[in-house]
Amino acid sequence: MTNSNDLDGYDRKILALLQDDARLTNNDLSEAVHLSPSQCSRRRARLEKDGFVRGYHAQLDGEKVGFGMVNLISVTIATHNRNNARRFGDLVRRLPEVQEAYSLTGEMDYLIKVVTPDLKSLSAFVSDVLLLDESVQHVKTAIVLETLKDTSAVPVAG
Repeated sequence: MTNSNDLDGYDRKILALLQDDARLTNNDLSEAVHLSPSQCSRRRARLEKDGFVRGYHAQLDGEKVGFGMVNLISVTIATHNRNNARRFGDLVRRLPEVQEAYSLTGEMDYLIKVVTPDLKSLSAFVSDVLLLDESVQHVKTAIVLETLKDTSAVPVAG
């Protein structure tokens, strides 16, 4: 299994290119990194097998598909124990509106990023989903007014 210390400049360049455009062919990668297509294919397969590339997906425009409202919700759980944490984790994993969820240190226990079509659906999500769950004690919601940066890219270029 390869770790980040084993990545050479070619691997890092391939990762950066794929992160920018996952539809690149091995021929495209070959031209960009100056290796043969077969070498790029082997490197790509190894990077995928070793978990550096977790998957490929299409990035949709939330607003165009009807989920243009982005919300950040801090959650405090009712009781701090393993069962409650598991229950809340199970809840957020099965909710398609939740794009990201983080367990935190500090005043709040979790921060989740949720997309909704509008204010009414956000209200229903908070009231009818989050607050009705036994694991949740308190929520605090912030509506995103403007997205200044939106990326899942990891700085891999070396």
